[in-house]
Amino acid sequence: MKNAKLYCALVLALIWQAALGQPAPRPNIVLLVADDWGFTDVGVFGGEIDTPNLDALAKRGVRFSNFHVTASCAPTRSILLTGVDNHRNGIGNMPETIPRSHEGKPGYLGVLDTNVVTVATLLRDSGYHTYISGKWHLGHDDHNLPPGRGFERSFIQADSGSDNWEKRPYLALKDKVYWYEEGKEADLPEDFYSSTFFVNKALEYIKSNSKSGKPFFSYIAFQANHIPIQAPKSFIEKYKGKYNDGWTVLRQQRRAKAIELGLIPKDSAMVTMASTENWDALSAPDKAYQARRMEVYAAMADAMDHEVGRLIAYLKETGQFDNTVFVFMSDNGAEAGDPYARPSGRKWLDSQYSRDIDRLGEKGAYSIIGPSWASAVASPFSTYKFWSGEGGIRVPLIISGVPGAKQNSIYGSFTNVADIMPTLLALAGVPAPNGSYKGQPIEAMIGSSLIPVVQGNAARVHSLDVAIGYELSGNLAVFKGDFKLLKNIRPIGDGQWHLYNIVSDPGEVNDLQKQHPELFATMQKDYAAYAQANGVLPIPDDYDPAKQVEINAFFNSYVPRILRVLPWALLVLGLAIYAVLRWRRRRKSS
Repeated sequence: MKNAKLYCALVLALIWQAALGQPAPRPNIVLLVADDWGFTDVGVFGGEIDTPNLDALAKRGVRFSNFHVTASCAPTRSILLTGVDNHRNGIGNMPETIPRSHEGKPGYLGVLDTNVVTVATLLRDSGYHTYISGKWHLGHDDHNLPPGRGFERSFIQADSGSDNWEKRPYLALKDKVYWYEEGKEADLPEDFYSSTFFVNKALEYIKSNSKSGKPFFSYIAFQANHIPIQAPKSFIEKYKGKYNDGWTVLRQQRRAKAIELGLIPKDSAMVTMASTENWDALSAPDKAYQARRMEVYAAMADAMDHEVGRLIAYLKETGQFDNTVFVFMSDNGAEAGDPYARPSGRKWLDSQYSRDIDRLGEKGAYSIIGPSWASAVASPFSTYKFWSGEGGIRVPLIISGVPGAKQNSIYGSFTNVADIMPTLLALAGVPAPNGSYKGQPIEAMIGSSLIPVVQGNAARVHSLDVAIGYELSGNLAVFKGDFKLLKNIRPIGDGQWHLYNIVSDPGEVNDLQKQHPELFATMQKDYAAYAQANGVLPIPDDYDPAKQVEINAFFNSYVPRILRVLPWALLVLGLAIYAVLRWRRRRKSS
């Protein structure tokens, strides 16, 4: 009854506005970004994890089943907020994984360059309130923290990740974990849990300007499900025993459900990745431990969805929900990395965290899912985070609340993260800047609005003959119509080009280079043109991503610590030398 009255009131308001010649109010925009979620983690994308609030948004809106991002956090976020290729916006690679020889080169600053303007700036300048809570990962300098990038209110974790229960680093990547509120270093509350805190802040910001009459843009960038995998105990216990059949069974179940939902073709083939262990060969204790890891992973996603539900409930209670557009996506595919696999990582983690099975997910405990479970949550795709296979860069996308959209629809048109900013601007009625903003030259956006497809006025986002290039850490791809050309470096890839039809073969099983030799050659030229136009640097021949993380961690974490204590060490050494020399003089004079 309450909803019916609200609906009638909104209809009458729209009729009254039309009669007076007034435009409908601009929508509020909520941008929800999950961290390291696989394609089938969301229930309406084929997953078994309980995500009722995201599912409801999808049924109220549309799903894109062929949406692509970059394979790592910061490059995706940089494109998301600027609409500009990451090699042109400053984040050609992340500070954590960039080869030392690339550092500081054009396009490889590791932070946002000054040649781009963010969607937050454009929305703020057009009359929106702009808020962010969550992970930032785009720079620490004043001009690169949220207040300098268009956000009116902000509380962010600045780096690649952190603990979800405490203010502490999750790896020895930097000398400490950095949190900022309104651009100033900040502390966390005693009862901190990342997903809860981020939504609390979003609600605080929205409520603070609820009577302003202005629409809001709220960007909530969750740490779920970035490592360390952590979740409240009540959510973990909900999944006890859920994953006892192992990752291979889960990968098959999710593929079957994705087919049933119409997200992938019925006859889609699926590979078993070489990095996937044989579940049946594990001992009973090993199976129990691995199953518990996945239970915590599911709980972390479930807990995030629960917090999204709190935000939705508030917007419904205050009559704002029907005029709010939600966009949900993941920043890349599932994380398969195992920091315990390298001696330096294992030594640091074991000195900081417990990995006892009975404590997984709790404060002070550390968990991952590893490559075998990552292959399951990436189902039905190949590879995962960091790599350019579909499992690394194809993720769920939900857009809900767009006027004129056919609800509960699925669109298989290729799209990517560069298309989100033009979409948000179109929703807000804000024109895209063309080469300059407020007299300053800027990089132009490269994406296209999704609104024509969402509203049923277009079948595709991009023309069949448009080639869209991609590169990150030496893993390459080109998209053209239904086809994809890709090359992954070792050890996951073979360093060779492969051609797939990712509409009929999203699992990238059937290499078509011999069937389509002209297309295979043409798309290699397309990649060369993309790389040249965007200043893509070739990855060094000896590049090893895991080893590079260790090297960069040494310079970004240990060197700053050494430099902090060096003056004191030199002072102590100087005093010691002075004392010895004075003692010698006294002894000599006596």
